[in-house]
Amino acid sequence: MRIQSFSKISFLLIATLFMWIKTYIVYKTSFDIKIENFTQEFILFINPLSFLLFIFGFGLFMKEKNRNRYILGASMIVTFVLLANIVFYRFFNDFLTIPVLFQTSNMGDLGSSISSLFEPLDLLLLVDIVILAWLMKRPRFQAVAAVTRKEKSAFYLLVAGIFFFNLGLAETERPQLLTRSFDREMLVKNISVYNFHIYDGVLQSKTSAQRALADSNSLTEIENYVKANKKEPNKDMFGIAKDRNVILVSLESTQSFVINETINGKEITPFLNDFIGESYNFDNFYHQTGQGKTSDSEFIVENSLYPLGRGAVFFTNSNNEYVAAPELLKEQGYYSAVFHANNKSFWNRDIMYQALGYDRFFDVNDYEVNEENSVGWGLKDKEFFEQSVDHMKELPQPFYSKHITLTNHFPFELNEEDKMVDEFNSNSKTLNNYFPTVRYQDEALKHFIQKLKDEGLYENSIIVLYGDHYGISENHNAAMGEFLGKEVTPYDEIQLQRVPFVIHIPGVTDKNPKTISDVSGQIDIRPTLMHLLGVETKDEIEFGKDLFSKDKLPFTVLRDGSFITDKFVYTSGTCYDKSTEQPAEDKDACEPYMDKAKQELNYSDKIIYGDLLRFYDEMKKENEKKE
Repeated sequence: MRIQSFSKISFLLIATLFMWIKTYIVYKTSFDIKIENFTQEFILFINPLSFLLFIFGFGLFMKEKNRNRYILGASMIVTFVLLANIVFYRFFNDFLTIPVLFQTSNMGDLGSSISSLFEPLDLLLLVDIVILAWLMKRPRFQAVAAVTRKEKSAFYLLVAGIFFFNLGLAETERPQLLTRSFDREMLVKNISVYNFHIYDGVLQSKTSAQRALADSNSLTEIENYVKANKKEPNKDMFGIAKDRNVILVSLESTQSFVINETINGKEITPFLNDFIGESYNFDNFYHQTGQGKTSDSEFIVENSLYPLGRGAVFFTNSNNEYVAAPELLKEQGYYSAVFHANNKSFWNRDIMYQALGYDRFFDVNDYEVNEENSVGWGLKDKEFFEQSVDHMKELPQPFYSKHITLTNHFPFELNEEDKMVDEFNSNSKTLNNYFPTVRYQDEALKHFIQKLKDEGLYENSIIVLYGDHYGISENHNAAMGEFLGKEVTPYDEIQLQRVPFVIHIPGVTDKNPKTISDVSGQIDIRPTLMHLLGVETKDEIEFGKDLFSKDKLPFTVLRDGSFITDKFVYTSGTCYDKSTEQPAEDKDACEPYMDKAKQELNYSDKIIYGDLLRFYDEMKKENEKKE
């Protein structure tokens, strides 16, 4: 392109330069993108360029007087996309996806969390917008000549050249890049946060078409895999909690590192520590949630399926057919109810709970909520449990109930009179605030169990406690390292994904408590619980295993493709030896499990995207005929 041509696009080039540099600065300061060599750094640096030139280049097709206005408007929109990713990443340690953007009904409830994630320095993202607005008024940029067809063609040939150079370099550094769609960080690192959103849009269109193309044959293949991997239940444990009420408690943002730990000499979870001593405690148990966080944990626990890698099943596939725990137990005469003192539409629960087969949802309208008994996200856990037990007394028995706590939720706010341990002292306000809210939740749990006893609901129940997802993300590794007294490595990051899982059966576990250290995850809760209740699941499509089965494979896969076995941890392309916590000497040590991890996530995705369980009844009838 000639010098005269460059003068026609000088404003476009300045806007591109500003946004390019701004994006790279955000990459380095707001995202934790791991760089291993100079080539990866160079790819990270150039990857926004082709997208920015492409988007701003649309202005070349507009009338001269509108061209600069369009470029300024496009700069504002792209800046908003960048800012949205920054804010989302600060808590979720992840990038936005299109399904997440459709979760706008959550935004009202997320207000306090989102506002706490904004920082004063974020205003610097607007500096280039102000400069561009000022430049637009300068005579030099107002007198813009028309761009010829040849000049437009030359411009977009340049854009294409930059894009394919970037993509080719990325493919050389990371082969099969675009088939590794579950690894969002890898995509952002190689093709830019902006091109990632375009790619995500393509994926969304693709997944929308999968349901229309799916048929029962797709489910048969998965059924064969599931049946081949089924393990016999432990006969001694099968049915030991038959006909008991089920009380599931989702412990908000609770990770295992707080169990049996102290802060300034005070126990963080004194009640839970004692309760574990009267229960079956699984101390090597991992959450497996994705972007749906609490809703993902609910989905996993109810269905023994994996959550999606993008968005939340509660939003993207709430109209699917499911064969969830409430439906299975309904056949055994159980009534089912959920207790959660929040808006019924949050996480689309009012719709999804119907799909899961729940009989009743006790939402915020069923509780007495006021300023005195609320903090942070709403009703305090003590009051929540107190009022929930009053509702439980009216339920038909036996019942299957789930209780979702709130107080230990980011940003971990708590009134001074409710703090029973000190805040931690580090540079992370999030981690500092975390310990008092965990301690409060523990005290609320103590009152809950006592009230169950007082109201006669304790003895004939099975009580299951589980952590729903992490509370402290990788963004706080430095502060977490201070608490743990060690540097947090990628191996440690996976170990920090362990959450509590406790099964308490009055009259059973208190007589013979056990700590079980087998590798396990949330996906194992349903088959384990069903077998304790005496419900056979050999014909169910589920990826979890009965944790009391004597021949269960020691294997758990996380939503990002990481997995854990009895000897190894695999994450971010590295296989770690658990005995040394260092990369394994045998680089192929994790190889036997890689295909299994990918296959299970892929099969579960197919079930959800294709709504394959709508063929479930048809499949069962065919199996019965064969038998």
